[in-house]
Amino acid sequence: MESMYYTLIFSRRKTISLSIDSDGVLVVKAPYRTEKKEIEALIRKHYEWIKKCQEQMRHRKKDRIEITEQMRKEGILKAKSIFPQKTAYYSEIMGVNPGRITIREQKTRWGSCSSKGNLNFNWKLVLMPEELLDYVVVHELAHLKEMNHSPRFWAIVASVFPDYPERKKRLKELGKRYI
Repeated sequence: MESMYYTLIFSRRKTISLSIDSDGVLVVKAPYRTEKKEIEALIRKHYEWIKKCQEQMRHRKKDRIEITEQMRKEGILKAKSIFPQKTAYYSEIMGVNPGRITIREQKTRWGSCSSKGNLNFNWKLVLMPEELLDYVVVHELAHLKEMNHSPRFWAIVASVFPDYPERKKRLKELGKRYI
């Protein structure tokens, strides 16, 4: 087994965790005073898993779309126009009344809905096919009726998009290239 580079983060936690960051680097989070030999034993134990995850990250990174500053500026402007229109359109269909709409650049989310009914959307959705953007808008609006992912929630989404499972799957697949 070859030696492995990793980033070590000590914190007030009870267990050691291993994760792979977006650059494929192993990140070890450990409780203060954890001995190096304990960390390295865990790395050895999970060596195959770590290598597999790093390889997946390399492939994902290769497929990732590089976003320029110009793309970001244009995308945010477009999003500020599109999301209020789409939200108004689907709100009427769904009989909901959302609060404020905010455009963001989240690293792990396409949208979110606060308990106050405010909606957040990731501007990068404007780079994707329109049916995926529409799906995220409807998904977040459905949270105004059901603040969870229960069968009732998915029934609300299905009432607008019966094909939502395909849209959801496609968003997950394509989304890896943008985040």
